[in-house]
Amino acid sequence: MKIEKMSDFFTARVNGYDDHMLNDVEGCKEGYIRMAELLPQGVSQLLDLGCGTGLELDEIFKRFPSIHVTGVDLTKAMLDQLKQKYPDKNMVLINESYFDYDFGACKYNAVVSFQTMHHFSHEDKIKLYSKILTALKEGGQYIECDYMVEKQEEEDFYFNENKRLRNENGIKDGEFYHYDTPCTISNQIDLFLKAGFQNVKMIWREGNTTIIIAQK
Repeated sequence: MKIEKMSDFFTARVNGYDDHMLNDVEGCKEGYIRMAELLPQGVSQLLDLGCGTGLELDEIFKRFPSIHVTGVDLTKAMLDQLKQKYPDKNMVLINESYFDYDFGACKYNAVVSFQTMHHFSHEDKIKLYSKILTALKEGGQYIECDYMVEKQEEEDFYFNENKRLRNENGIKDGEFYHYDTPCTISNQIDLFLKAGFQNVKMIWREGNTTIIIAQK
């Protein structure tokens, strides 16, 4: 089995991406709505990690039409679609890995990510969540909606398969290739705690689509 570079995977599927997420992935359609509902009143500065074509922003802009959004995504083709969709919104779009981009400190009321974190190791996530914690203003919150599993055996299977496929294809550590490695809900909460968040709670779940809120 061949696995594709992350940006190539999403570039090749950009035209059918919205339809797939809204109609084929259980929980996503409702998850976009719930994420917007969970944002705190008065949020003015939002960081959206893996913003893609902006499906979560479709709902967020309905509630906060004047919000300032910084969106970070690895796939330029998706950011181009987002720009075309919302040419007049207050957005700064960054075509870069969110692992590399400097979020700054105490800058955002809220940070969100939707179905983008289930491709990375525990260690990489902890480092990223620590950056998110630093970027949040006091009292700010990070809302993650992602593919999560319930049993440790499921998580172990996906991570072991990912390791096997990367070895078979000669993929070096640190290179982003598309393969789903969902964490269990309990492990995911533990990663937030290890990164320094203190108030972490699973809020909602439909199918494997799960929302966790971590507060600074």
